[in-house]
Amino acid sequence: MMDLLTRQGQSKVVERCTYPLTGPGCVKRIYSDLATLECTPQGLKLVDVVEGLTHAELEQLVGLPIAA
Repeated sequence: MMDLLTRQGQSKVVERCTYPLTGPGCVKRIYSDLATLECTPQGLKLVDVVEGLTHAELEQLVGLPIAA
């Protein structure tokens, strides 16, 4: 479980890693304080979201498209 946003309010979920990868493709789900996201070959898929946060608001926070 992680915080979805940094202290500066930026998403920790990014489109592409900038660090060297030791286990590419090993992440299947992201569990955060605001939502659970599934990592698929087509992109992120919403599994669950906290009450009161809309799908559109979550996409805006993450900065990436999220399939419903």
